[in-house]
Amino acid sequence: MTVGAWTMGSRVMGLIRDLLIARFLGAGAISDAYFVANRLPNLFRRLFGEGAFNSAFVPVFSGLLVTEGEDVARGFTEEAAAALAFWLLILTILGEIFMRPFLHVLAAGFSDDPSKFELTVVLARLTFPYLLLICLAALLSGVLNALNRFIAAAAAPLLYNAFAIASMFALVPFVPTVGHALAIGVSLSGVAQLALLYWAVRRSGMRLHLPRPRMTPRMRLLLRRMAPGLVGAGVTQLSLAVDTIIGTYLPEKSVSFMYYADRINQLPLGVLGTAVSTALLPLMSRQISAGAEKDAVASLNRAIEYAMLLTLPAAAALCLIADPILQVLFVGGKFSHADATLSAQSLSAYAAGLPAFVLIKVLGPGFFARGDMSTPVKIGMGILALNVALSLALMHPLAHVGPPLATTLAMSVNVAILGTILLRRRYWIPDRPLWSRLARMCLATAAMSACVYTARLYLVPHPGVHVSFFALALLITIGLATYGCTAASLGLLSIGTMLRRLLRTPAPTA
Repeated sequence: MTVGAWTMGSRVMGLIRDLLIARFLGAGAISDAYFVANRLPNLFRRLFGEGAFNSAFVPVFSGLLVTEGEDVARGFTEEAAAALAFWLLILTILGEIFMRPFLHVLAAGFSDDPSKFELTVVLARLTFPYLLLICLAALLSGVLNALNRFIAAAAAPLLYNAFAIASMFALVPFVPTVGHALAIGVSLSGVAQLALLYWAVRRSGMRLHLPRPRMTPRMRLLLRRMAPGLVGAGVTQLSLAVDTIIGTYLPEKSVSFMYYADRINQLPLGVLGTAVSTALLPLMSRQISAGAEKDAVASLNRAIEYAMLLTLPAAAALCLIADPILQVLFVGGKFSHADATLSAQSLSAYAAGLPAFVLIKVLGPGFFARGDMSTPVKIGMGILALNVALSLALMHPLAHVGPPLATTLAMSVNVAILGTILLRRRYWIPDRPLWSRLARMCLATAAMSACVYTARLYLVPHPGVHVSFFALALLITIGLATYGCTAASLGLLSIGTMLRRLLRTPAPTA
C-alpha cells in the first residue's frame, strides 16, 4: 500500500506531464522523436536497474542481511555499486558516440525522414545520461526496499515528472523545441533522484562508499544471475521496445498514439503490478533464506489476490471507456479528437492484457527470490520471438493497434507458461481462498462492466465526439460504486477494516 500510494502520486503527476506534452506537442514528428529518444534510456533502466540487476541484487542482499548481518550486506552493496557505475559509464559513453547507428536499429522507420531521424539522435543524446544516474538510483532503491523502507524509493519518480513539467516552462525559451526541453529535463531528474535516494540510504544508517571495481566471488554470483535476467526480468519492456521499433514503420503519429495509450495503461500497471512485486521480492527472499517455504508460497498467493482485486476491474474499465478517457484528458492544443480516438484503440488493446502484465510482475519473484534467472530468460526469449512475429503479422492490417495487441497476446502466453512452471515445481500452490476470491472478483468485475457499458450508451453514444468531464467522472463513479458495493457484498472488501487501517485505529476486541 505504501509503494502503491506513492506510485499513484507519481502516475498522477505523470498524467499531468503527458497532458502538457499533448498540448504542446500533440501527435507529430517532434513528439514521435522525443518518445523514441526517451524510450532508449528508460529501456536500459528497466532492464539493468529495475529488471535484471535488481532481480539479482535484492535476493542476495536480503540473504546476506539475514544470515551474515548488515556489515557484510553493506560491503556487497558497495561492490555492486562500483561495478554497476563502471560498466554503465562505459555504456553511456559508447551510447553517446554510437547513437546514430544504434537508432538505425531502434528507429529504423525514421530513416526515410532525415530531419526527423536527426532530431531523434539529438534528443536521444540529451536523455542518455539518465541511464547511468537512474540505474544507480535503482540500486539504492533495492537497498531501501530490502530494509523495509519503501517511501523514498517509491517517491523518487515524482522528481522525474516534476522536472519534465518544469522543463517545458523554464527551458523552452532557450532551446529549439519543447522536445529538447523535455530531453534535458529527463537527465536533470536523474541527478535529483540519485541524490534523494543516497540521502535516504544514509538516513537508514547505511553509509556507502564507492570502492575500486573488483571481481569478488559475490560479484561473480551477481553477474551470473544478472546475465539471463536481462531478458527474463525485462521481457515486458523489451516487448514494448519492439512496439516502438515497429511503430516507426507505421504511418506518422503511430508512435505517439501508442505512447499516450501506454501511459494510461501504465497507471494501474505501476500502482498495482510494480508496487506488489517491489514489496514481494525482498519478503520472499527473506522467507526462503530462512527456510520458510510455506510462508513464501502463501505470500505469493496473497500477492496475486491483492494485485487482481483492482487489476481486473481496471482492465475492464479501460477497455470500455478508452475513448472517453483519451477525449477528456488529451484533446486540446495540437491533439485532436481524431487523434484521441485512434490512441484509444491502442489503449483498448493494451488494457486487455493488463492482468497478464501485472501477473508477470507478481510471478517473477517466485523465480528471482530463489536465484533462478535461467527459467525466465528461456521463456522470455521465446516470448520476444512470438511478440515480434505477431507484431509483424498485425502491423499492416491493424496499424497502431497491431503492436499493442501483439504484446497483449504474447504477455498472456508468458504468464501462462510462468504459472505452469511454478505449479510443477510447487513454488506456487494456489489455495482455496485464492480460487474463491478470484471467482468473486470476476463476478464483481462483470457486474461493473455491465453497468458501465449501459451508462456509456446514454452518456457517450458515439466515439470520437466531445466528451464532457462530467460524463467521464460519472462513468468512473458508476464503475467504482458498482465494483465496490459488489465486492463488499461478496466479502472481498471490508469497509470497516479499510477505514481502521487508514485511520490507524485498533480493531474492536471481543
